[in-house]
Amino acid sequence: MSISVARKQELIRDYARKEGDTGSPEVQVAILSERIQKLSEHLATHTKDFHSRRGLLVMVGQRRSQLDYLKRVDAARYEALIDRLGLRR
Repeated sequence: MSISVARKQELIRDYARKEGDTGSPEVQVAILSERIQKLSEHLATHTKDFHSRRGLLVMVGQRRSQLDYLKRVDAARYEALIDRLGLRR
């Protein structure tokens, strides 16, 4: 369910705004999106795993908060990010 270290480094490299950037909203949303996707696949087969479902809902809320912040600060970056990640809204 968790993402590998190599995949996380790849996401950081792809979405970082500058060298060594791991805390920008773009990177955080990309990592959360990857974790949400993996957990959604897990829940498709394990329908009664309610503890993981709660974790999924928490992660979706965190991603929504990050996206709301990014939209408030810089709408162009927000639009570019949701297009790049293929998110709705």
